[in-house]
Amino acid sequence: MKKPALKHILLFALLSTLSYSQSRLNDFLTPSDTLNKPRRNAVVIGEASLAGISLIGLNQLWYSDFDRSKFHTVNDNSEWLQMDKIGHAFTSYQMGKHGAQLLNWSGVDKKGQLIYGATLGFGFLTAVEVLDGYSQEWGFSWGDIAANAAGTGLYIGQELLWNEQRIALKYSFHQTKYADLNPDKLGENLLEQVLKDYNGQTYWLSANLRSFFKESKIPKWLNIAVGYGADGMLYGSEVIDNQMLTTNQRVRQYYLSFDVNLNAIRTDSKFLRSIFDIFNMVKIPFPTLEINKNKCVFHLFYN
Repeated sequence: MKKPALKHILLFALLSTLSYSQSRLNDFLTPSDTLNKPRRNAVVIGEASLAGISLIGLNQLWYSDFDRSKFHTVNDNSEWLQMDKIGHAFTSYQMGKHGAQLLNWSGVDKKGQLIYGATLGFGFLTAVEVLDGYSQEWGFSWGDIAANAAGTGLYIGQELLWNEQRIALKYSFHQTKYADLNPDKLGENLLEQVLKDYNGQTYWLSANLRSFFKESKIPKWLNIAVGYGADGMLYGSEVIDNQMLTTNQRVRQYYLSFDVNLNAIRTDSKFLRSIFDIFNMVKIPFPTLEINKNKCVFHLFYN
């Protein structure tokens, strides 16, 4: 009998190891049916540590560049055509969603998930807002607090009403010409622009059609999305924009498009499910109809 080649033995060993590792990873990522105290403690300690380090880092690396002041409030609700406020809602929604999911993974009951997990975004962003209040450059904004509450409320409200997220708050981005005109405010590189250039950001309410029509034959992955964006902004204020950019107008943009619910893609891999869930916060490019006060435009693929 011919002896098996060494490479065959190694290949078999490698496949067996990968299969075992995949099985162990799936077991680890599977939510616990009952309260798993080590998992819960790890989640609480991890989130508290990360939040604390982030706030200390912001205070030392960001706010230290600006003069400190007594605690004060500002009314910035008219700035950036409210794009910054929707950004707050998006961040609060996503942080709350993943905070609740981590507690679900730990076996914490639904009530605990909503009270201690879904409010993660609101709590963290409120702490950041307090730091703003002591910065002369910024200020505590009740409009930001309201936006944070709206994002948290969108998640909690759907869980209480439907026990699932039928409407997701998503994000997309494309680079614009405005960042080069004011890189200090809108970002000097792609990473900064993704966070700071409101002209290139679009926020979407992406609704899963099948979740509203359970008995239909609509694909489970198909969503319809309505988006909001803005264009023509160099600064938050319209007056400064008009002085700096006389050939452009500040305009609101409304979008209608399709989207993909990545969580509906079938897979037995818990790891892939986790990856899909993370990337599900991003709107998938699709043919899109744009409507603004000047025109109606069809985009073959819109980011």
